[in-house]
Amino acid sequence: MDPQAATAVVDQAGHMSIMPLIMNADPVVKAVMIGLALASVACWAIILEKMFRLLRLSSDLKKLEASAAGGATPNRGLVRKLLIAAEDEESHGSHDEGRSETRGRLERAMRAAMRSELHRLEVGLPFLATIGSAGPFIGLFGTVWGIMHSFTAIASQKDTSLAVVAPGIAEALFATALGLAAAIPAVVAYNAISVALGRAANRGSVAIANLAKLFVNGNRPRGVAGVA
Repeated sequence: MDPQAATAVVDQAGHMSIMPLIMNADPVVKAVMIGLALASVACWAIILEKMFRLLRLSSDLKKLEASAAGGATPNRGLVRKLLIAAEDEESHGSHDEGRSETRGRLERAMRAAMRSELHRLEVGLPFLATIGSAGPFIGLFGTVWGIMHSFTAIASQKDTSLAVVAPGIAEALFATALGLAAAIPAVVAYNAISVALGRAANRGSVAIANLAKLFVNGNRPRGVAGVA
């Protein structure tokens, strides 16, 4: 970083200014910063979308548990999808099979439908995991490159004053800060969402077993068109 650029990143109060720091950065470091900033925005978009969908899944699971306990059943959402899967499977069954075989088939059909719903919720999680693991290293790459560029500029200018050295080092370290800012929320969200999906799968499995039991005992869930 040349002396003019070095003075540009410091405001009149003597504080480091972020935007000039980014604009005067080495092209490689600038690309790293922009990439990490975009990755951070994408991570937050995924996190907010998953939070909304997890809240809706939690509401659907409460309705599913209520339906499995013999309560009224909503005519839409996850519960309806599971009941449709159970009805389709039941229609292909044989009259000669026992209740245990019928119950097993219904449970498998509903669990398959449940897995399909959970898989849709897992979309985006690999991206969070990738940013969470690779973000700090990408930022560190930008830092190492920036420090190398800064030392090269210092050697060519033959000036080792702090006013010349500090902006280049700050530019380099800012890349690592961006990497951590993108990675930390991604890791926390990935773990939280994974745990939430695992708990949802367990709750759904228990409710599905109870629903299948209702079917084979003739106590169909109430409140759904086409279901007694």
